[in-house]
Amino acid sequence: MLDVVAEKLTRIYPMGRGEVVGLREVDLEIPHGELVIIKGESGSGKSTLLSLLAGLDRPTGGSLVVAGVKLDRACSRELTEFRRKSVGIVFQTFNLLPTLTVLENVLLPGLLAGQGRREVSGRAVELLCRLDMERRAGHFPSQLSGGEMQRCAIARALINDPSLILADEPTGNLDSKNGTAVVELLAGLNRELGRTVIIATHSSYADLYGTSGIVLKDGSIVERSGR
Repeated sequence: MLDVVAEKLTRIYPMGRGEVVGLREVDLEIPHGELVIIKGESGSGKSTLLSLLAGLDRPTGGSLVVAGVKLDRACSRELTEFRRKSVGIVFQTFNLLPTLTVLENVLLPGLLAGQGRREVSGRAVELLCRLDMERRAGHFPSQLSGGEMQRCAIARALINDPSLILADEPTGNLDSKNGTAVVELLAGLNRELGRTVIIATHSSYADLYGTSGIVLKDGSIVERSGR
């Protein structure tokens, strides 16, 4: 079973009278249950690729199927449904709502997806316990360390039980201890729960855990690896 199938995937950004290449004719297949490491320098196309895989951006060429959804042809309603139910996204900047507690931040995607509060609350508490965050459930983001904020963001990304987890530089704002802990957590979700995890990073924290990897340069795949 393939979670990602991209053929000649291209994203071009208009820039004045010219254009900027985000991705150019990328071919990629990712089987279910893989932990894929995407490497590359800044501007290589890592974030562009993850934005396309998350349904946050649309390709300008090629085809893209993620978790059975044809993202290159999906309408806005279908993309919203896909983001809510099929994919969990972990950002470098955490993107937690400052006026909500940890528990409320984790609950929010489930409530937006139309789930009952009792059901989603139970799942949120389970996730926070799994991530050793249950004692911080009533705290606000401003009261958390960087590592705690990232763990909260991971719980939020998992609340709708997505088959695919995308992490864009998840260790970028963390020290080495917390960065390693976050990567080990994502690797555990891949190993123990069978989730497909794709991590875009320029760091080496995740290198030991990947089942496969790609290197991007100037919007193209220049290297592939796998076990």
